[in-house]
Amino acid sequence: MLGYILKRLLGSIPTLLVLITIAFFLIRIAPGGPFDSDKELPPEILKSIEAKYHLDESLPKQYFRYLTNIVQGDFGPSFQYKDFTVTELIVKGFPVSLTIGGLALLLAIIVGINLGTIAAVKQNTWLDYVLMSSAMTGISIPNFVIAPLLILCFAVYNNWLPAGSWSGGSWPNLILPVLALSLHYIAYIARIMRGSMIEILKQDYIRTAKAKGLSTFKTITRHAIKPALMPVISYLGPAAAGILTGSVVIEKIFGIPGLGQYFVQGALNRDYTLVMGVIIFVGVLIIIFNLIVDVLYAWLDPKIRLGNDS
Repeated sequence: MLGYILKRLLGSIPTLLVLITIAFFLIRIAPGGPFDSDKELPPEILKSIEAKYHLDESLPKQYFRYLTNIVQGDFGPSFQYKDFTVTELIVKGFPVSLTIGGLALLLAIIVGINLGTIAAVKQNTWLDYVLMSSAMTGISIPNFVIAPLLILCFAVYNNWLPAGSWSGGSWPNLILPVLALSLHYIAYIARIMRGSMIEILKQDYIRTAKAKGLSTFKTITRHAIKPALMPVISYLGPAAAGILTGSVVIEKIFGIPGLGQYFVQGALNRDYTLVMGVIIFVGVLIIIFNLIVDVLYAWLDPKIRLGNDS
């Protein structure tokens, strides 16, 4: 297992290199620069600032300088947040994003698995139709549409919950962003779980368990739930990635000071180092999440072996 994990981590290095290369050149191709403003700076001052940040060098030289710094764990200074390095901004924003994203993923897993299981057990009944129709609606509507609707319903019209801000992570401020971020994934997981559970319930060993007198609840919890979770586990890697990237929009809508907020502001201000730092950090997290999913997959199904055990 350890050999497999190390092999996967080493194999992710080329992926990260491609990600860094594409992001590095794309952000510099975009019009504008980090020091453009409504009031044009004198040429000598602009030249001095660019020299300070090595922006006066050729792109290939900037690229290899940046790679050297990344290998040393240095994301560089932020161009717009003068008193902070990119690493400090990531350390400041990541706990906020982790709280929102982690709660959203946990909610999606718990609610999605339960709804999918109920729909499978009640297959082709009115409850199944209602749940799956709701799931299709949740899949079809993006979170940047759901979030304003939730704000209108629960904050503007009824004043039940705050419309935005962080307030130290108090639970009233968490409810709407977590709900807006999780609904799409609740719907996906519910549909995946329903399809998987229906197939498992048709297996001979499930019929045998029922013939021995086990209740439906015990049959599902003891024999059906674990194999039915396999497709859901496979989906968790992309789901975690989607929640990370989706939190960019949610954090901006709700005014939450997480990585998404920094990424959006960095992109608007052409803060090259900040945008690059967030992209690399999120890329590393996605690789780690996918690795965790692979390990869980092998744990759930003993027939699967990783690395040298195959």
